[in-house]
Amino acid sequence: MTPAERKLWSEYLRRLTYKFMKQRPIDNFIVDFYCSQKRLVIEVDGDSHFQPEGIERDLTRTAILENYRLRLLRFSNDDVLRNFEGVCGAIGFE
Repeated sequence: MTPAERKLWSEYLRRLTYKFMKQRPIDNFIVDFYCSQKRLVIEVDGDSHFQPEGIERDLTRTAILENYRLRLLRFSNDDVLRNFEGVCGAIGFE
C-alpha cells in the first residue's frame, strides 16, 4: 500500500461500521478498497493514473466496474495526504 492508502485505511476506513476490504480482486483488477455492503470501490491514484495511458486504462476499468453495478470513488494520493478531511467527507458513512 502507498502512504496515502495506508493513511486512508488506518485513520478512517478500518474504523467505519461498514466493512472495507483492502486490495480486493474484482474481475481482472485489484481495487484499493471495496465495501460489499455499499457496493463501493475506492481507488487512490498515483501520478501514473494522470498520464494518457493511465487515463485510458482507468476509463476502461471504471466501465467494467460499473457493469457490476459498483460505485467508484477515485482520489489522488495528494487529495488524501493534503485534504484528508475532505476525502473522508466525500466518502461519508460516519
